[in-house]
Amino acid sequence: MKMHGLGNDFVVIDERDGTVRVTDDVVVAIADRHRGVGFDQLAVMSMRGNADVHLTFYNSDGSTAGACGNATRCIARHIMNETGKSDLTVTTERGTLFARDAGDGMTSVNMGHPQLNWTDIPLAEDVNIDALPMDGAPMATGMGNPHCTFFVDDADAIDLDARGADIEHHPLYPERTNVQFAHVVGPDHLRMRVWERGVGVTLASGSSSCATAVAAHRKGLTGKSVRIDLDGGTIHIDWRDDGVWMTGPTAHVFSGVWYG
Repeated sequence: MKMHGLGNDFVVIDERDGTVRVTDDVVVAIADRHRGVGFDQLAVMSMRGNADVHLTFYNSDGSTAGACGNATRCIARHIMNETGKSDLTVTTERGTLFARDAGDGMTSVNMGHPQLNWTDIPLAEDVNIDALPMDGAPMATGMGNPHCTFFVDDADAIDLDARGADIEHHPLYPERTNVQFAHVVGPDHLRMRVWERGVGVTLASGSSSCATAVAAHRKGLTGKSVRIDLDGGTIHIDWRDDGVWMTGPTAHVFSGVWYG
């Protein structure tokens, strides 16, 4: 299936019957937007344990990702439509996540608790995660994958193509990092733009939205419940006692068969 959440697009491959096995070269071939299908991330559905589905994520360069919030929401909505369930359990490298029907076509996923220890994010050394020793003093957050968040006067004025690649490969991040630039629009309202590791500029990112909301609250800029406007649309993040909940729309674009 081709799906997207706020323009953050995915190819989803169904391995639940055990007859399909995705290889790295297939991931890269499908990722080609000219000769394949094209995606920001690819997700593989399989069955493990008692969860409704297990998800494995790949970036468009063939590398793996521990979490992908928008893809998780999209697939959760697909399985809700398939099964009639309104609450699901989803396992990922991040652990067990919970999804639910939020009504009005919206889908919510609990992305778990943020990782706020430098070893868990992970960083290369013990530094102040609230003001990293980099130009702009960004904040570091883990959400199953690493994030580097800059709060600026105007996120739209940032040359994301130029800055994103350098920051992704900063030596403080041994596993590379997702990069966000955000500014405060109003009370509990942020504008954010995203560079994803292994992908580049994307219209939206669920885990980046969660990380930015956590960072904004820890910096005293917002409360724990925020609206975030991305290039592809608006998502709502709510940092609760049981984890960081993300709520937004999903879209199924088409279904197909890969003959590669």
